[in-house]
Amino acid sequence: MRRRRRRKINTVSADLHAEMVLARSVREVAEFVDAEGWGRPPQMFALVPTADLVAAEPGLADQVDAGDELTPIAQEPFPEDVTGGSRALEEMLATTSWPPAVAGCVLVQEIVVLPPTAESTLDDALTPLLADDDAADAAGRAAAHAHPERREARLFAAALREGSTLCLLQVRPDDEADEFADLELRTYPNLASNVVEALQHTLD
Repeated sequence: MRRRRRRKINTVSADLHAEMVLARSVREVAEFVDAEGWGRPPQMFALVPTADLVAAEPGLADQVDAGDELTPIAQEPFPEDVTGGSRALEEMLATTSWPPAVAGCVLVQEIVVLPPTAESTLDDALTPLLADDDAADAAGRAAAHAHPERREARLFAAALREGSTLCLLQVRPDDEADEFADLELRTYPNLASNVVEALQHTLD
C-alpha cells in the first residue's frame, strides 16, 4: 500500500511540474507579444528544450535563461488574411506538424469576446446561413465585431507533446489602464478546447 501511494505522489508531482513549465513558457510568450502591441495576426511559438537548443547553437547560451526548461521560439506570423478565430486559421493548424525536437507549442491569436446576452444576436445572424460554413463564419464574425459590448482579447493556447495543455485569455485593457501594470491572464473551464485539441494534433 505504501509503494502504491508513493508512486501516485510521484506521478502527480511530474504532472504538476509539466504544468508549471508550460505556464512559465506561456507567460514568457504573453509578455513578448504584449510588448509588440495589439492588431497583429496569429502567431505560433515552438517550445524547445533549452538544453537541446544551447547544445545545437552554443552561441545562444547568453540569450536564453538556463533555468528555463523550455525556450519559446517565435515563428513567422500567419498571413494577414488568416485572422484569429477564422476557418482559415483552423485550416492552417490542420496542416501544421512539428519535428520531434519540438516539445510543445503556443498559439497566440486576437479574438473578440462577447457577453452571454449576445448569443441571440449571433443566432439571428447565423441561422439563415447554416448550410454554408464559410458564409456562417463570415456572418458570425461580422456580428461579433459589430456588437456594442464586444471586447478585444488575446487567446493563448498551448500544448506539450507529453500531454499537458493550457489556455489563457488576456482581455485588452481600457485606454485608461496603467500601461505598466502586470498582465492579467485568465482561464475558464473548457476555454477554446477545440484550439487546444488542434494544437495537440500538430504534435502527433
